[in-house]
Amino acid sequence: MSVQDDLAAVKRRLQDLEHTVEELERRVGGERGAPRPPSSPEGRADGLVTIPDTPYDSGLWTDTDDEGLGARDRHAP
Repeated sequence: MSVQDDLAAVKRRLQDLEHTVEELERRVGGERGAPRPPSSPEGRADGLVTIPDTPYDSGLWTDTDDEGLGARDRHAP
């Protein structure tokens, strides 16, 4: 088989797997009487939180040690 044939076969099997999982979720949700979890339009879970790239306030770290290096005002062993 060529690489394209392999990729097409994998894609079909992945779609079959997705369909099977959706069917199982419907069955399990129906048996338990629980609603299906909502999905967001982007396909991400609603509980995810985006962490900004901006630096943290250095005042938050005044009483902490550098992990593995000891306190800032002392030398490492």
